[in-house]
Amino acid sequence: MNVSIFIPCFIDQLYPNVGFSMVKVLEKAGCTVRYNPNQTCCGQPAFNAGFWGESREVCSKFINDFIDAEYIVSPSASCVGFVRNYYPKLLENSSLHNEMKQVKDRTFEFVEFMTKVLNIDDVGATFKATATYHDSCAGLREVGIKSEPRRLLSKVKGLELIEMNDNETCCGFGGTFAVKFEPISIAMADQKATNATDTKAEYIISTDMSCLMHLDGYIKNAAYPIKTIHIADVLASGW
Repeated sequence: MNVSIFIPCFIDQLYPNVGFSMVKVLEKAGCTVRYNPNQTCCGQPAFNAGFWGESREVCSKFINDFIDAEYIVSPSASCVGFVRNYYPKLLENSSLHNEMKQVKDRTFEFVEFMTKVLNIDDVGATFKATATYHDSCAGLREVGIKSEPRRLLSKVKGLELIEMNDNETCCGFGGTFAVKFEPISIAMADQKATNATDTKAEYIISTDMSCLMHLDGYIKNAAYPIKTIHIADVLASGW
């Protein structure tokens, strides 16, 4: 199976190990992984900031970069959710309408692809730790994954998963929301971090590094005894 990967901006610049971990897992699952070095952004930051025209240009580039891909897989439910739910709003009546539909239908979040397309829930990982899982808004509400990441994590040897209170509540990041409404964003991060540390877990796991980046900043500033880790890094451990 040929898989073209899309690496989000913040993972490319700040957390490249997440991308490498995803490739490692996909290749172990038997996929041929391809990376188009011309790729840039999905267009979501500009869209959220109100620059729809500029976002449309970036979205058009994304479509042209991936039009020949059999599958497009990304370690970010936020980016995938944007492609699925907002590309039609931006490009529905454009010259790229048909191409947009093709690309949208071939785009998958990493965990979703592993469980729903490859039908794999055990990758042979070992990660000896206790952890709690954060359901990102994009993963839960835009991509529709809830049990899928937990199925994968339940098969990881040595990992004990402990559910936190209000695990479906937003972490407070929300892209530009964290900048425009900083006090509210910080309060939401505090609530999430408190619920996570109350479980006594060593790690917070999620499908979205954007959420984890936001929580990690708050956790370090508050000196909470918990770390964050992307699910791809967990699944690529212990081989």
